[in-house]
Amino acid sequence: MQLKTRYGSFGGCYAPESLIPILQEIEQGFIEAQQDEHFQAEFHRLLQDYAGRPTPVTHAKNLSSEYGFELYLKREDLLHGGAHKTNNTIGQLLLARHLGKKRIIAETGAGQHGVATAMTGAMLGFDVEIYMGSVDVVRQKSNVERMKLFGAKVHSVSSGSSTLKDAINEAMRDWIANAENTYYCFGTAAGPHPFPALVRYFQAIIGQEAKKQMLLQTQHLPDAVIACVGGGSNAIGIFSAFLDEQSVKIYGAEAAGKGVETDKHAATLNKGQAGVFHGMHSLFLQDKDGQITEPYSISAGLDYPGIGPEHAFLQQTKRVQYHGITDNKAIDAFEQLSKKEGIIPALESAHAVALALRLSQDVLSAKRVLVNLSGRGDKDLHSYFAYKKGLANESI
Repeated sequence: MQLKTRYGSFGGCYAPESLIPILQEIEQGFIEAQQDEHFQAEFHRLLQDYAGRPTPVTHAKNLSSEYGFELYLKREDLLHGGAHKTNNTIGQLLLARHLGKKRIIAETGAGQHGVATAMTGAMLGFDVEIYMGSVDVVRQKSNVERMKLFGAKVHSVSSGSSTLKDAINEAMRDWIANAENTYYCFGTAAGPHPFPALVRYFQAIIGQEAKKQMLLQTQHLPDAVIACVGGGSNAIGIFSAFLDEQSVKIYGAEAAGKGVETDKHAATLNKGQAGVFHGMHSLFLQDKDGQITEPYSISAGLDYPGIGPEHAFLQQTKRVQYHGITDNKAIDAFEQLSKKEGIIPALESAHAVALALRLSQDVLSAKRVLVNLSGRGDKDLHSYFAYKKGLANESI
């Protein structure tokens, strides 16, 4: 069985020589796991009995009526841990156990991958250490506290922009030094091969469920599927079931930050350039000398200067259209979903909702639209109220 290593010209494995045997070990273990009945049975049992799958699809009736289209939400916010990340951590930590690893490390931005790794590690009996940018440690305090309660050690990273990019850098350094007994549970569909392939595989359950649920509820496939895109795991998870359905339009919502046209700190797919970083060939925000620029988004989970290689390929082939959503549009969608549907979305997910509302005015009018609500917004209340307070101060 051969794993896909490239997505067009994107992807590959650009890793230190010392990590190549470890990455090959993970690849071989993953191939074995896909064919191992016991592994598969435990993976799906834990998805159901521990994580709480299947997650429902909810018809957002009030927003649908107001905006003139049929909005459906795939409710990954209801998964144990509060986001889609749990699908991936269950799969990868079972793989780590299969490989005989004793220690787990992970990076996190919004904290959801850190929480999912910590709680899954607690359940499976691993020692877990999480790397997180110091900026994100402050704005995602509740998630840091949850990680610690699950028994994980949290490393606050103060280098660079002190966000997700820098957390990945530190986790990579740890892994290089301790690869023999340590498994790096990568949080998104990016990084060196085989991580994009295995994260896609573990997150594909989102799309598989959603496709069946939409057919059951509406007797039709959705006319469009929308998800937010940071590194790209929740998006590729739901997109994967619809990529071969040519009648289904697919859209990704990426963070456009404050929305200044000259801003080079957001919207990787629209402003990035091809390069190599974090072990993969993909699109990255760079300066004129090819140095990675510091990203910005109000959403900690979208605060990354790159994109998973399959998303770069899907944009290049025009199968998926990617649109930038500014902070203020995401905040507006965050408020609308909360006040009109009683659902507080993660700020990441609010970007996808905002794109759906925007497109409903023209290309998606009167259509059935499925949005992946990748996580819940409890973690983002501090950021939300700080943003609103900032606007209030500006108006004084």
